[in-house]
Amino acid sequence: MQPWQIKALKLESSALKSLDGFVHEHALFFLVGAIYLLLALLAWVLSGALRRKVGKSTHHVRPGVIIHLPVIPPPSAPVDSFPPDWQPPKCDWDEHYPD
Repeated sequence: MQPWQIKALKLESSALKSLDGFVHEHALFFLVGAIYLLLALLAWVLSGALRRKVGKSTHHVRPGVIIHLPVIPPPSAPVDSFPPDWQPPKCDWDEHYPD
């Protein structure tokens, strides 16, 4: 191996060790930062970053966040479970329960 290759491998090793230490000590900050970077990359790709530029520039799609708020329905009229025309069922008690 060339001396410059050995020096590059040592630098790479020390950088990976320091990155490993940072991730070990500050895992939550690293995760949140990675999520924000990936969301930015996703928005950049979806806005047409990988399209070919031919002639005139194409329309740019800008990402947006839409939040649907729940609509509270108006209160309904109370339901009467016993309407006024309700009659008890007719039953001949002597027929069913003789003495």
